[in-house]
Amino acid sequence: MSDRFDCKNCNESLYGRKYIQVEDNPHCIPCYDRLHANTCEGCKEIIGHNAKELFYENGHYHEHCFRCFRCDRSLADEPFTRQEDALVCSDCFCSEFSSKCVACDKTVMPGSRMLEYGGSTWHEDCFMCHGCEKPIGAEAFVPDKNNYYCVPCYEGRVAPQCSHCKTGDSPYCVKCFSSLYAKKCAGCNTAITGFGDGKYVSFEERQWHQPCFKCSRCSVSLVGSGFFPDRDLILCADCNSED
Repeated sequence: MSDRFDCKNCNESLYGRKYIQVEDNPHCIPCYDRLHANTCEGCKEIIGHNAKELFYENGHYHEHCFRCFRCDRSLADEPFTRQEDALVCSDCFCSEFSSKCVACDKTVMPGSRMLEYGGSTWHEDCFMCHGCEKPIGAEAFVPDKNNYYCVPCYEGRVAPQCSHCKTGDSPYCVKCFSSLYAKKCAGCNTAITGFGDGKYVSFEERQWHQPCFKCSRCSVSLVGSGFFPDRDLILCADCNSED
């Protein structure tokens, strides 16, 4: 007579049936799902042995339940962050917390070229001279009341001119503008100009140059990836899961 090969829990024979080993003890599929399968944090139902399971911050999820709290899109292959007790995709986070361009009223996405001045934000291409209506870009500009001018337009149309030298008030060069008005990078503590290669990432009250936006522990780049705020730290998924 052959040896018995039974489920550790229900003692039913496992010959010819699928089973799962738990600590060297075989379990039939129904017993395994009932006793050992994890419960989904999203739908509160059992995650069966044949379902794809995702793990995040000590919680288990069905793949289809791991979704953005606001737009309900799947986060399985998307960058995301935690907002209080909810998971939010990067698009919803940017839409809610990123600045809007005062010219076009569209979101200024983290990492895009932009300019901040006087409490307002522009896409770089939307920051136009009030005179010639051409983008000022990374060139010097002169604020006048609620308008902004490139240097030639300001000197030619607005500025009072000396009858001798024909020049007017001094504009801001990029270096002086940066030292006076630009925000400081939380990583390197130098000015973020928003011009040229000055792409940056903004989160809550802090900003980083793109190359400076790294995990506070392992220094891996977090640009385009999900990240997790931990008091004054920003952590990648791997470092966050170690806590």
